[in-house]
Amino acid sequence: MAPQRLQIAVAGLGRMGWRHAINILNKTPRADLVAAFSPDAKELERGRKELEPYGVTLYDDYDKMLQHPGLQAVVISTATSVHAEEAIKAMNKNLHVLCEKPLSTSVKVCQEVVDVAASKPHLKVMCGFSRRFDDSYQDVAKYIKEGKIGRPTIIRSQTCDKNDPSGFFVAYAAWSGGVFVDMSIHDIDLTLWYFGSNVVPKSISASGVVAVQGGLKQHNDYDNAVGIVEFWSGQIAYYYASRMMPHGQEDVTEVIGTEGKLSVNLNPQKNLVPHDYWGRFEGGFVKESNEFTAACLDSTPLPLELQGAVKAVQIGVWLQEALVSEKQITFDQQGRRTQRASL
Repeated sequence: MAPQRLQIAVAGLGRMGWRHAINILNKTPRADLVAAFSPDAKELERGRKELEPYGVTLYDDYDKMLQHPGLQAVVISTATSVHAEEAIKAMNKNLHVLCEKPLSTSVKVCQEVVDVAASKPHLKVMCGFSRRFDDSYQDVAKYIKEGKIGRPTIIRSQTCDKNDPSGFFVAYAAWSGGVFVDMSIHDIDLTLWYFGSNVVPKSISASGVVAVQGGLKQHNDYDNAVGIVEFWSGQIAYYYASRMMPHGQEDVTEVIGTEGKLSVNLNPQKNLVPHDYWGRFEGGFVKESNEFTAACLDSTPLPLELQGAVKAVQIGVWLQEALVSEKQITFDQQGRRTQRASL
């Protein structure tokens, strides 16, 4: 008897969605890519050439794709502004969901997704924090759990994109939520993984500059930003986000503990210097696809809990507010703000 296979559709065939589609098609042995959706004519044309020959049905209507015969799961890689709506629609059709980060740029809407998922415990719903599936970052989590560096006290983490002079980042900034919500969300998620998801911010501050992507100013965004989050637990997170690295993607993390330090990619070997984001994290995305598929087919727990995706966005939103307002945000020990919002 042939093993059960997961029937998956991909929503969005842009940069990230296309990569998910190819991973499911070629590198996820227990899954079949049966359908894909895009509202973009050029993306659909590419799909007709490279996906249809493998039995993938293409749709220009998301709701119609959800009705594809035998569909069991959806990977959502569309614009952030519709992530939540599409995730909820899929869950209401009794479909498992892997949604690219963030669930939304709105904390309230993120929570709505989590609440719907909680009402349907038979479904597997996961936010795609890809670094959770990268071998190096998984090793850091393992060593921290084993007490190899004592108590983790400082995390210094960065997400730095290769410079793209095409104007993509400027157009993307119109709905991305800002550099901290879009980029540093990965570093924030790592903080919640390594420090513990129950950490409570004490203060948040940020600064930024527009150095090469002048058009970002119209969206109140920056191509370089630094943020600092101090926690009541006596721990500090330092984040750096950049969209202007000329040499390629440079994502680096240090976790400094009371008895040692762990680092990822601080001293890259020649074959670990990537050209772009995909060059660095392709392996993590493949593992993510396979672990999500296994959880759906075998009814096993997902490797990360969904509520953390809400807290990561909340911290990202506060960092973005501190960046734009140029004001520090402070909190009491219960996590309540001690001043009114500046935006």
